[in-house]
Amino acid sequence: MTLTRTPLWLPAAEALALMQVRPQTLYASVSRGRIRAKPDASDPRRSLYHRDDVQRIAVRARGRRSSEAVASEAIQWGEPVLASGISTVAEGRLLYRGKDACALADGATLEEVAGLLWESAPPCFVSAEPMALARGSRSALQAGLVALASRAATDLPSRGRSLGVLQAEAADVIGTLADALLGPSPARVMPLHRRLASAWRRPRAAEDLRRTLVLLADHELNASTFAARVTASTGASMAACLLTGLSTLTGPLHGGASAAVQALMRNAAAIGTDAAVREWLAHDRPLAAFGHPLYPLGDVRCDALLAHIELPPAFEELRNVGSKLLGEAANIDFALAAIAAVHKLPAGAPLTLFALARTVGWTAHVLEQQATGQLIRPRARYTGPPADTISEEKAARR
Repeated sequence: MTLTRTPLWLPAAEALALMQVRPQTLYASVSRGRIRAKPDASDPRRSLYHRDDVQRIAVRARGRRSSEAVASEAIQWGEPVLASGISTVAEGRLLYRGKDACALADGATLEEVAGLLWESAPPCFVSAEPMALARGSRSALQAGLVALASRAATDLPSRGRSLGVLQAEAADVIGTLADALLGPSPARVMPLHRRLASAWRRPRAAEDLRRTLVLLADHELNASTFAARVTASTGASMAACLLTGLSTLTGPLHGGASAAVQALMRNAAAIGTDAAVREWLAHDRPLAAFGHPLYPLGDVRCDALLAHIELPPAFEELRNVGSKLLGEAANIDFALAAIAAVHKLPAGAPLTLFALARTVGWTAHVLEQQATGQLIRPRARYTGPPADTISEEKAARR
């Protein structure tokens, strides 16, 4: 069966049909910031309207929504589902506690951003007792997951412990993960971007690695962060919370998306960029390198990274072809793959960078969740057979 993807951006006629309103109402919603709009690449005189915003307004127009409907929409790129003072995306800007992340990336280290997000002094990501975990044939990711799982099985629960103790433990756990991902290092007490550059033997990449880590430190309530917060709400250990976040990050729709970009680049080298992109789309595979629901005008993190490197011709061509065929700008997954290519980093480098950076954000959310003392426990909307049907089936089997 062929699946048809619903476009993220709708022409005016489709938006009006969904909302069942006059054009003036649509334009008024755009001017008030309720619906995002952008020029139509095929005809700059026309505009396209963000599907999720249009659908949200359409539902509201049909009457007061139930709490069930609100929750169902919120879980899918909808309205916020819990309060947080850590980060947000507002008007196309990524903000860390009110400070522009792109501006911070110009000079801050990940440690300094951790201090901002944790509301503490900048930590040092070094494990007090390095774990003796033999890498063997394991990949860096496998080693990282094993290291966190080992600590999760023995570390104390986070509930009931002071903020300062948890902050120190988080820095120690992140140090454990860094040891597992990068291998032992005699000079572990250094900013993480320099340790990465040293481990990968790419000293000239240090500044780009620093900038990348800062821009990936947090991204409000993404899938891995929400998973870490759910774990934190049970009182589980800091290591268990970070393990949950890392496990979720590995998915191809999240931190693993850069691997898809790298695969697309290999295919483009074999058959040409235009043919590779068309083949990818023909098989109903989303092009991970382009578009982001929170950045209708383009992912600012991507722009901030690409502004400091000379984009290889193959990536420049992919950006042009993808933008033309999709009408979307390149995103952070594209930038991560490009950074890895420019500096000839190891194959798994994009995910390693993502994981080490995002531990800072996960920790901030774990600390914030612990402060609430609340368990995150949503309800399911049951879609199975009714109770009477179950009873009848049991009776028939007797």
